[in-house]
Parts: sequence; C-alpha cells; structure tokens
Amino acid sequence: MRVPDVLYRFYENSLARGLSGDKLPHHVGVLVDGNRRWAKLAGAPTAHGHQAGADKIVEFITWCEELGIKVVTLYMLSTDNLNRSSSELEQLMGIIGNTVDRLGESKRVRIQPVGAKDLLPAELSEKLAQLAEETRSCDGVHVNVAIGYGGRREIVDAVRDFMLEASAAGKSLDVAASEIDVDAISRHLYTKGQPDPDLLIRTSGEQRLSGFLTWQSAYSEFYFCEALWPDFRRVDFLRALRDYADRQRRFGS
Repeated sequence: MRVPDVLYRFYENSLARGLSGDKLPHHVGVLVDGNRRWAKLAGAPTAHGHQAGADKIVEFITWCEELGIKVVTLYMLSTDNLNRSSSELEQLMGIIGNTVDRLGESKRVRIQPVGAKDLLPAELSEKLAQLAEETRSCDGVHVNVAIGYGGRREIVDAVRDFMLEASAAGKSLDVAASEIDVDAISRHLYTKGQPDPDLLIRTSGEQRLSGFLTWQSAYSEFYFCEALWPDFRRVDFLRALRDYADRQRRFGS
C-alpha cells in the first residue's frame, strides 16, 4: 500500500473513531446527484454514469450498516427526471431495477418504495412491490427508494388520501376540513410511521433540495458535498456525519 493510501486510511479511521453513536443521525436522506456529469467528464455514455452511481448506492448502504444508521432515503428518480429521453429512461429504469435487486439479495436490508408508483413502468412497479414484501421482516437498514418521487406530489397524495378516508367514513367536507392538521397529513405520507430525516446530503455541489422530502425536511440539517455521486467516498460521508454531530439542532427555536 502506498504511503498516501496509508495516510488516507489513518485519517478515515480517525474520523470514524471520533464519531459518537448518540450523535449520529437516525435517518439520513441522500440526493444522489451527479451521475450524468460524471459520465460526461469521463467521456463515457450516460448509462455508464448511472451504473457507477448505482454501484455507489450499494457501497453506501454497507457504510450505513457499519455505522449503525437505521433509516436511509435515496432520491433515485424524481418526477422531473421522467421528462428525460425515452432511451435514457429505459436504461435508467433497468439499472434501478438491478440495483434494488442487489440490495434485496443481502437479506439484511428492508426496502420500501416511496413515490408515485403509477408513473413507473409496470415491471419496475411490480418489482418494487415484491421486494417490499420480501424484505418486510428484515431488521437491517430501512432503505426508502424514492423513485418517481416529488415532494409536492407526495403532499397532494397525502391530502387526497386523507379526504378519501374521511369520505369512506361518511364524514362531510366541513368535518374533514376541521380535522385536517399536521399529524393528519403526516399519517398519509409515503414515509408514514418513520422518523423525519435528521440529515440530508446532496452531492455534486448543488445547494437545493429539488423537491426531496419537502414535508419531512422542515427541521433537517443539510450538508452539501462537491463530489459527484459516483466519486462520493466513505471519508466524505464521515465528514458529513462529523459536521452533523458538531451542530446544535434548534428545531425552529
């Protein structure tokens, strides 16, 4: 091993040792951004960048397992991304399908799709539903795969579900309107029953959320990393966790 590699490993291990378990986030959301730019810089086809990003997702989940992160939400495909060319989307859907299969093969990860399933190809939608059922009892990292996801769409769907539930219970519009509140919306989100994300990480240097967990991120801490997602290293993740641990969360106060 070269000297720079030895120093790098020493630094990485030092970062990991310095993290206190009680200061780690319970739920981490990640905007896995930069796959297409990575491919362009490498002079490679776009699909090559998506595949490199998929490989990084599998690696990233192992880091979370090692560190004891309980819940991870991965922003893999937004509703806006569905406007891309049909050829790119076809390749991307195949890569996403293979990636969730790889995660499911570990028999340790619980997979939960979050997004508008009706916007996805039937084959992928069925695969996600099957993996969710097959991994339901897994007690490892709970991985939300945000595919066909949009934060505004999620809120609209939550309100719609609440109103349909009220209607099915025979409630009038006035009664339903009087009962709607923050808790009512939260109970109908794609992530219902889960803790809101403590930390959101976005790669590629962009500093916006792009509709990711719009409702749930009200009190999340944000961390923006310059690395493109395929280049995101374990040391970059450890730095994000150290930065989070050093912050004093105020929750709006």
